[in-house]
Amino acid sequence: MTTLSDQERVALQRACIVEHMRGENAHDWPAVYETFIRDERASYDVVPLSTHFAGFKGVVDFYTAFDAAVPDFKLVNTAEYDVPGCSIREVTVTGTHRAEFCGVPPTGQKVKFELAAFYLFGSGAESGKLLTERVYFDLETVLRQMRGEADAPTGVGLAQRVA
Repeated sequence: MTTLSDQERVALQRACIVEHMRGENAHDWPAVYETFIRDERASYDVVPLSTHFAGFKGVVDFYTAFDAAVPDFKLVNTAEYDVPGCSIREVTVTGTHRAEFCGVPPTGQKVKFELAAFYLFGSGAESGKLLTERVYFDLETVLRQMRGEADAPTGVGLAQRVA
């Protein structure tokens, strides 16, 4: 068995995330799902909701729910940080609220919020596959935008800084 160097692991992680985010932006769910380890070890955590979507089925359930709520969402990667076993991406998410989300009925309002995604990877032969995606964002910002509040915040402008 060949042991990967730290540099090789990070390269695999980066390639996985590029494909993962490409699939998310294209709403190509088979491609997104292919970036995950496809068993009970996989998960998706939404920290602001205190919600853990367990197993590969949980990953699919998360994407199904979020894609329904914001079916035109797009991600803009604004920063990248990588160490062996974990990659972090800061992204700006934009889209339109089209289905219930956290008790807010669909409003057709535009949303724009910043999010930090932690990607945790397998090891050995699975170094280029996601075990967990864990996201952090300001839920109140999202909900206020979805409700159409005139003074709802839109973040600190990370996407404009990399444009």
